[in-house]
Amino acid sequence: MSNETMLKESIRSVIKFVKKKRLKEEKDLRKIIRKMLDYELKNLNEAQTADTDPSPNKSTGINVLEDLLKKIIPVLETDYKILTTSVEQRNSFRSHVIQAIVQTLKPVEVNNDAVGAEVEELSEDIEIELTDDENDDDKFIDIRTDAEKQSAEEPADPREDFGIEGQDVTGRNMAYSSFKKIESNIIDAYELLSNDEDKELFHDYLVANVKLYFDKFETELAGSVDEPTNQAYSTASEEGTEEPTEDEIDLGL
Repeated sequence: MSNETMLKESIRSVIKFVKKKRLKEEKDLRKIIRKMLDYELKNLNEAQTADTDPSPNKSTGINVLEDLLKKIIPVLETDYKILTTSVEQRNSFRSHVIQAIVQTLKPVEVNNDAVGAEVEELSEDIEIELTDDENDDDKFIDIRTDAEKQSAEEPADPREDFGIEGQDVTGRNMAYSSFKKIESNIIDAYELLSNDEDKELFHDYLVANVKLYFDKFETELAGSVDEPTNQAYSTASEEGTEEPTEDEIDLGL
C-alpha cells in the first residue's frame, strides 16, 4: 500500500471518527434538551392543574354550605352505615335527620316584633291576674299519687320530641345522636349569612345535598352490581348439589 493510499485511509478514519463523535454529541445534546423540555412541560401542567381547581361559587351561601358539607357528611356517612340490620332503620335515620335540619333552619313566618309585642302584652295580663289572687296557691290541694308526682318530676326523653311517629326507633335514636354532633356546625354556618338569597340557597341546597348523599350511601351499602356469571357455571353448580346414586357410592365415585 502506497503512502498516498495510507494517507487517504487515515483521513477517512479521522472523518468517520469526527462524524461519530459529532453524532454522539448531537444525541447527548438532544437528550439534555429533551430533559429540559420534559421538566418545563411538567411545571406547566402542574400550573394548569392548579388553575383548574374549583373556584369559589358566586354565591356566598353556596360557599359556606360547601365548607359545612365537608364537616357533616363524613359524620352522617359513618353513622348511617352502622345501621345494617334493616333498610327501615336507615330510612328512619334519613327521615329524622332531614326533618331536624328543616326544623333547625325553618324560616320565621311571622314578624318577630309583632310576636314580641303580643307576648309582652300577654305577660302583663297574666301578671295582673296573678296579683289579684296571689294567695290562691296556699289553698291548692295536690291529689296526685306519689308515683304520679315522681313521673311528673322525671325529665322527658328528648328523643321522643325528636322522633317521627311510625318510624323505626333504632334509626331515630341513631339520628338523634348523629344530629347532635353536627347541629352546632349547621347553626353556626347559617348564622354567618345575612343576605336573604344566600340563606335561601343555603337552606335548599343543604337539604337537597343531604338527601343525595343518603342515596349514595344506600347504593354503596346495597352493592347494586351483580357478580358476572354464565350458563356453564350455573350448570356445574347444580350438578355439584345433586345427591350421588347408590351405584356411584359403590364404585367409589
